[in-house]
Amino acid sequence: MALPNIHPERRAAGFRSTMVSVAVNIVLTIGQLLIGLFAQSTALVADAIHSLSDLVSDGVVLYVNKHSQQPPDAEHPYGHHRFETAASMIIGALLLSVGIGMLWGSFTKLQDPSSIPKVHYYALIAALVAIVSKELLFRYMLAVAKRVNSSMLAANAWHARSDAASSLVVAIGILANLVGFPMADPLAALIVGLMIMRMGWKFFFSSFNDLMDQAVDSDTVERIRNILLTTPGIYGLHDLKTRMMGDMIWVEVDLEMDGTLTIVEGHAIAVEARKRVMAAEQVLEVMTHFDPVDTTTGLHMCKHQ
Repeated sequence: MALPNIHPERRAAGFRSTMVSVAVNIVLTIGQLLIGLFAQSTALVADAIHSLSDLVSDGVVLYVNKHSQQPPDAEHPYGHHRFETAASMIIGALLLSVGIGMLWGSFTKLQDPSSIPKVHYYALIAALVAIVSKELLFRYMLAVAKRVNSSMLAANAWHARSDAASSLVVAIGILANLVGFPMADPLAALIVGLMIMRMGWKFFFSSFNDLMDQAVDSDTVERIRNILLTTPGIYGLHDLKTRMMGDMIWVEVDLEMDGTLTIVEGHAIAVEARKRVMAAEQVLEVMTHFDPVDTTTGLHMCKHQ
């Protein structure tokens, strides 16, 4: 059976939302970096580096969004959907590395508190502008991700939300520095680093599990099971297996049918079961095996090895 085509709206939505993110992050990166250096704010410079990491992740998303929707070919008979999972893992690794770098820079500053300068109030204005920009970007990107049901776009959206949260911490650190607590600025950078590392680990670990063929959650499995069992002609099922293929689900199952059916009749029932599952869930394919049963006794007519 041929694999279903992915609607082009998904690719277009991913491209548009990512280009908006690219534009916002270019402006923020340049602005935060220049103002952070001028205002002598370690936290604002750290936030600028975080925005720069967004640009890199946006580049990964654009590349993967183009390649993950390609149809199956001879070298990739199951399609290219796991490009999305790999992208989420790369974004997670990127966040981890950026967070570690921020921690190192903050510890270096805190070892010599006397060298920490008082920041300029321009840094606070820049941080507040960044908070508003990143929060609006997050809400926009998450709405797009939910509309097209893309975990890759959702990961990038939450990356933007982590930026908004980090900018809030940066603003608090800068404000504290301005009112007489100089160590607040590098401490804010340290907290931002920890926040970024936490988010990075979450995406990295989740993507790693998907690449290891982790099954979908039990609620989704139960819904698929019920759809199959309510298909006319199916008396039972066993060996129901699922695994993630990017944002899609791959299903394998043994269907129990009347052993007196012809091959054509059994095939028609399996096709109907497949159609129902794929209409109700984000399922890429349903691979079925026909197990004949005696409908009077419920016993299998063939022994399993």
